[in-house]
Amino acid sequence: MSTPEPLVEGLAFGESPRWFDGRLWLADWGAGEVLTVDAEGRTEVVVRVDGLPICFDRLPDGRLLVVAGRDGRLLRREPDGTLVPHADLAALAPYPWNEVVTDARGNAYANTIGFDFPGGTFAPGSVALVTPDGTARLVAGDLAFPNGMALTPDGRTLIVAESYAGQLTAFDVAADGALGARRVWAEVADSAPDGICLDASGAVWYGDVPNQCAVRVAEGGRVLDRIELDQGCFATALGGPDGRTLHMVTMRWDPGALAGGPRTGNVMTVRVPVPGVA
Repeated sequence: MSTPEPLVEGLAFGESPRWFDGRLWLADWGAGEVLTVDAEGRTEVVVRVDGLPICFDRLPDGRLLVVAGRDGRLLRREPDGTLVPHADLAALAPYPWNEVVTDARGNAYANTIGFDFPGGTFAPGSVALVTPDGTARLVAGDLAFPNGMALTPDGRTLIVAESYAGQLTAFDVAADGALGARRVWAEVADSAPDGICLDASGAVWYGDVPNQCAVRVAEGGRVLDRIELDQGCFATALGGPDGRTLHMVTMRWDPGALAGGPRTGNVMTVRVPVPGVA
């Protein structure tokens, strides 16, 4: 693979990259924004959100669901651009809510790390299911800092990165959206898997902040590729015209970035052999 190249520089705290409609979308937590990025690296603010963390995905009809995680709001962006309440996650857990992924039925899965970060005492986290009518319930627990999540294309398996356990954990998805049959999808010892994405072969790319790299791993734990970086990698997304551009959101970790500085965040890109899932 070629050397990673910068697409965007100077983000406060980039996270939650997604590829929609021929563009990269991502959240800048330090700026309180969801952005789009074109092929030349030009950014446009889509929505501003008051609350951290900020993660998002899209419903089948194209509307965004956005987590304003500190106070547990799951918001829905309407066609006119307004944000309206979709679900109250704070009723399930009082700690910050983080990643969210949606399925083809309009269900959403959101996770909470289970404690205040940074600085709080560790406690296990959980995953909630939010049905299309906004009803929310917990469907998995006892996760060691649940972070990035991805659904397989058939919607039958949810993969969760457990950053404090050094593993990717999978759950079977039932017809009603409930999670069952928990198993270790891949052990990644001495890693701290963060944001993840799936490729067309069924492998997972994950970002690793302390080891400053992005790693591609197969089910079972075999490492297929590793990209060394000069900053921590918080999340990954595959996209581009042919799906073979890996976007890596990187930053020099500094808690001050959550308040808008020192803006060391970048989006790095590299061409990879296997495209993302369609």
